[in-house]
Amino acid sequence: MVTARTTDTRPQIDEALVRRLVDTQFPQWAGLALKLLDPAGSDHVIYRLGEELSVRLPRHPGAIGQARKEFQWLPQLAPHLPLAVPVPVGVGGPGFGYPWPWAVSRWLDGEVATVDALGDSSKAAIELAQFLAALQRFTLEDIPAGDTREALTGRPLSDRDRATRVAIDEVDGVFDKTAMTELWNAALSAPGWDRSPVWFHGDFHTGNLLTSNGCLSAVIDFGGLGIGDPACDLMIAFTLMTANSRAAFRDALGVDDATWMRGRGWALATGLNAYTSYAAVNPRVAAQTTRQITQALTDQPITGIM
Repeated sequence: MVTARTTDTRPQIDEALVRRLVDTQFPQWAGLALKLLDPAGSDHVIYRLGEELSVRLPRHPGAIGQARKEFQWLPQLAPHLPLAVPVPVGVGGPGFGYPWPWAVSRWLDGEVATVDALGDSSKAAIELAQFLAALQRFTLEDIPAGDTREALTGRPLSDRDRATRVAIDEVDGVFDKTAMTELWNAALSAPGWDRSPVWFHGDFHTGNLLTSNGCLSAVIDFGGLGIGDPACDLMIAFTLMTANSRAAFRDALGVDDATWMRGRGWALATGLNAYTSYAAVNPRVAAQTTRQITQALTDQPITGIM
């Protein structure tokens, strides 16, 4: 049986705290109505601020770099992307017992994408491929060498080996351990990315896609934004798509066999991490990650990648 395995030590975030932070650090928006967005994911508490803004406060230390990262890079990336992305307008600091940076961004209208609405849509799959292709084409020349580039450089899939094998053992009986191990070994054995590093979103799943009037409208939550191997972004093919739309996505993006295999590995590893961390306490995460894991396992025979 899988259970939640971490103790909740997150700071307490309520409307009174957010009100005080906004009113003292951004007095130009003092008094604008606050409305909690629920559910808002595992990384941030989000409030709508008035009609045009949102406030995002990290829940845990792993998310505290996102405010400044998005403030620095999204204004540069946004003009080159075919879907809307958040427009940061300010970064707040600690205060009133809250310990970390937090962000104010322009509000993006829309509903979270769902498998029922878009899963079998080849049109949506191609639009997502076009978004990733545009992101990957954006120049890296503006990233200085040194600490900034190092902080953006993605970790290789092999860094997840130990944690993923532990998770595979933990969910034995929920999912097919033999199939998971076979897929994981194949993903680690696939040839690595041998081209120049490119931008990737880093957390490209259904929860970070918005729709309007039944169509894709925006991509949000760029906390995992980085440069390197784009295979991590292929997880969207397994969280959202069916076999038909997945094929259209892969063809539109022009993904080779080795990168696709690494992408299946990323889908398995990230799905297992979220499942073992949150599934016992969050049915929505349980459903999403169960689909992600099973779709990655059943995508295609594990052959022909070497």
